[in-house]
Amino acid sequence: MSVIDWLLESDPAIRWQVLRDLTDASPDEVAAERARVEREGWGARLLALQGGDGLWDGGACFPASYTGGEPGQPWTATMHTLQTLQIFGLDPASEAARRAIPLITEHGRWEYAGQPYFDGEVEPCINGRTIETGSYFGVDVSAIVERIVGERLADGGWNCEVENGSVRSSFHTTINVLDGLFAFERATGSSTAVREARRSGEEYLLERGLFRRKSTGEVADAAYLDFAFPYYWRHDVLRALDYFRRSGAEPDPRMAEAVEIVRSRRQPDGRWLLDRVHPGRVHFALEEGVGKPSRWNTLRALRVLAWWQG
Repeated sequence: MSVIDWLLESDPAIRWQVLRDLTDASPDEVAAERARVEREGWGARLLALQGGDGLWDGGACFPASYTGGEPGQPWTATMHTLQTLQIFGLDPASEAARRAIPLITEHGRWEYAGQPYFDGEVEPCINGRTIETGSYFGVDVSAIVERIVGERLADGGWNCEVENGSVRSSFHTTINVLDGLFAFERATGSSTAVREARRSGEEYLLERGLFRRKSTGEVADAAYLDFAFPYYWRHDVLRALDYFRRSGAEPDPRMAEAVEIVRSRRQPDGRWLLDRVHPGRVHFALEEGVGKPSRWNTLRALRVLAWWQG
């Protein structure tokens, strides 16, 4: 079985992206497969878990039942589930999305201070993800965008720890904000302020080769070299490269080392493994486990390499 056939022997959430990004399938074929996300497989399973108030597990960032003490961070609340549905490619015009988003708008409140869900919270990592899903599903998140553009740090990126005194950006927060700003630009058109903010965040990552400290050149965190899925709020080089690919950026020589890391992880059978699972409560597993072949990592790695090779 070829790698493409193996990928196509999967869930509609993967199949439609394989057809779009790695084959010569027609737009009608891609659209028909994408429409199945709402009705079948992982997408349908997640949608079935939505509460009557529109929330997942009763909360915005954390489940209503969460009291701490669990391994890792629970990933079953609304923010993480919405991000996953967006990654799956749930059509914003679908009946399920048109039903879900108004309910979240009405009932969703952030645990931090009870802010309405699509008004955002205080942490730019959370707000970046809210901008991304809000823009994708057709919500006006321009007020959060204006806020986050004004929170850019002197080194070009963002950090959730600013309120605790940090003056340096982080890889994690910056990639979340970049994903959000790009989704906002794609949904609404660009502006000088948003475009400049996104370019500065990209430079923050590129100056560090996507994974190194600028000051010493050392690997900033060994976890950045592991390919996890779902990635949630965490940075790694495969996620960053897939962002640059998706944004329409030209390959930059400063990405070359990160690309070689991706290339080097390809197994003899042409697939990539799941390197890491971020611990925490989940609705259900999307991969077979750490060390096993990963369809999500293989899909993302193949399209990153195709983009890099032109």
